[in-house]
Amino acid sequence: MNIIVNGERQVVHASTLADLLSALEYEGDWLATAINGDLVHREDRADARLEDGDRIEILSPMQGG
Repeated sequence: MNIIVNGERQVVHASTLADLLSALEYEGDWLATAINGDLVHREDRADARLEDGDRIEILSPMQGG
């Protein structure tokens, strides 16, 4: 399926947000995620189904100042 992750079009085989994060090697409890502008909490990622054309935002904290 074709989705947009952090502004970049990607072809993925993940069916849930949790699967996508694993496939893209995102780890940790400090991630913020959204599908089509709607926040998805960590405990809901395994149930958050992805659809063709979805816009996914994945934010992780950056170190520095």
